Amino acid sequence: MNINATLFLQAIVFAVLVWFTMRFVWPPITKAIDERTQKIADGLSAAERARLELATANRRVEEQLSAARADAAQRLADAERLAQSMIEEAKARAAEEGGKIVAAARAEAQQELVKAREALRGQVADLAVRGAEQILRREVDANAHATLLAQLQAEL
Repeated sequence: MNINATLFLQAIVFAVLVWFTMRFVWPPITKAIDERTQKIADGLSAAERARLELATANRRVEEQLSAARADAAQRLADAERLAQSMIEEAKARAAEEGGKIVAAARAEAQQELVKAREALRGQVADLAVRGAEQILRREVDANAHATLLAQLQAEL
């Protein structure tokens, strides 16, 4: 066989093989590659959308957390103000009650003082009457009067 004929025959077989490959083998391969490329592109776009949604969700979570923190701080401040007002109210009531108790004690002490003075006046009057009786029963004598007055002074 001639080398030219072999070369020519190989070229024809190669051309038929290229034609057959381009006609029947290459389209399914390119179709599979295109489908795979599309799936990868869809996956990448879905991943990008998910990343954006995650970032948005994280922002919303941070906003909600900051709002919750602010709300908690506000409630804590309100509770502290309420507690402080309750303490102040209790102090005012205690001061008022203390004032009432002190006023009542002073009034009671004043009444006791008035009673003691009245009792003392009564005793002094009684002693004066007794002293006058004794002076009138005895004769009028300056020394005796001085002695009686000294005794009365000692009793007072």
